[in-house]
Amino acid sequence: MLGNNAVKAIILSSVLALVGLLPLQASAACQLVSTKDGSPLPIKAVDEDTPEAKEFLATCVNPYTKKAAADADVAKTGKKLFGYWSCTQCHGGNAGGQTGPSITDATWQYSKHTTDKGMFETIAGGSNAGMPTWHGQVAGNPELLKTDEILRIIGWLRSMYAGGGDKPWLTETAQK
Repeated sequence: MLGNNAVKAIILSSVLALVGLLPLQASAACQLVSTKDGSPLPIKAVDEDTPEAKEFLATCVNPYTKKAAADADVAKTGKKLFGYWSCTQCHGGNAGGQTGPSITDATWQYSKHTTDKGMFETIAGGSNAGMPTWHGQVAGNPELLKTDEILRIIGWLRSMYAGGGDKPWLTETAQK
């Protein structure tokens, strides 16, 4: 049997939900924000997106992270994209840092990089610390990276992690 306080909490939650002050369920889409200023990142699912990209945009969970950790061939596609898009120029051949920071150790430029959502936001929209905008939708340039390509790169980066300790991206659930 529920206690008096539990009943009050249930009634209050129900009333708030009915009047619209408390959502009944989470938003259907992942809410991406700019690392630069916290504004929304204008990235939407498009017809050409892979099922993995659409899944990420709905849940903020990168399906390639666990796949790359379990399968070296999946990780390799991310590494190839990392080289193709010249990420190596700043972050080095194995992402250990060069003129830009290492992105495979536990020293994060931004604390949000402990989640794939946070890392995606920085790669897609850039930062105030020299990282350019890489996502085609954000930059308004279809020649730049697509959602799926960024996710594959992140999957490889996570498989290369050498920082020790927890790996929250392997256990993360929706990060809206």
